[in-house]
Amino acid sequence: MSQQNTSIYGGQAVIEGVMFGGRNVNVTAVRRKNEEIVYYEVPRPEQKPWYQPLKKIPFVRGIVGILESSVKGSQHLNFSLEAYAEDEHGEDNQDPAKAAAPKKAEKSGWSLSMIVGVAVASIISFAAGKIVFTLVPAIIEELLFEQAFKNIIIHNLIEGLIKIIFLLGYLYIISLTPLVKRLFQYHGAEHKVISAYEDGAELTVGNVQRYTRLHYRCGSSFLVFSVIVGVIVYSFFDWDNMWERIYIRLLLLPLVLGASYEVLRLTNAVRDVPVLRYLGYPGLWLQKLTTKEPTDDQVAVSIASFNRMRELEGRLAGR
Repeated sequence: MSQQNTSIYGGQAVIEGVMFGGRNVNVTAVRRKNEEIVYYEVPRPEQKPWYQPLKKIPFVRGIVGILESSVKGSQHLNFSLEAYAEDEHGEDNQDPAKAAAPKKAEKSGWSLSMIVGVAVASIISFAAGKIVFTLVPAIIEELLFEQAFKNIIIHNLIEGLIKIIFLLGYLYIISLTPLVKRLFQYHGAEHKVISAYEDGAELTVGNVQRYTRLHYRCGSSFLVFSVIVGVIVYSFFDWDNMWERIYIRLLLLPLVLGASYEVLRLTNAVRDVPVLRYLGYPGLWLQKLTTKEPTDDQVAVSIASFNRMRELEGRLAGR
């Protein structure tokens, strides 16, 4: 087996494809209905002098990374959605080369206003979703168990349990739809490629398929850790009524997100330590819902995206 690679890459499943992000460029590969793989390539903008240091500050870097991933992911997901919509609305009668052409040209067709619009919308969407996921379980727990007992830790544990039930129920229900099931298969393909690369294996379909679809560094794990960290953090703060409880949750949300990101980094760092590797298991268990075993064709798309990203990384880095 080859020597392990040291470069760290991340990715994301999109509709009928996979996005991989490098230091200098983000690349999405999508398989069109005509079986051709098309690419969406976005060089990363030059970062401001004040921005890069934020990504090195513990707890703060988690918030920065979450928002950055949300913006980047939305842009590439939009590309895949547009390609899918074109394929589903009568463009399959076109000449295959013509059907793919608009997608190849679109990589340079985003104006500054469009990018800013997607960025703002994705950040608002993420914030709104996280606030709802944080507050609704707290409100439900308060309404059902306010008078049952006074122990704040038990209240927080029940609130966390309600969050887990909501999360698992939501993921299970959406995984039943054919489109989301395929999205989760591409998610598994993304993880397999990353694992094979990190292990130093040659990226062929046969090699990649031998690796697990679960990965310690997955964003799905972050969801579980945010619930666990929230139970711990909220236990240090008492409240007298529901509105005070809601206020505390909103005020502490950035701290919970930042701390959850640090826990995710820690579990990835100790994943090869015999005992400490179990710290990451809650996230891996959740990934059994958010990933599915991919087909060979889906793995091929993931490999194509990763190889294209690496190729462009080398060009942009001047190698």
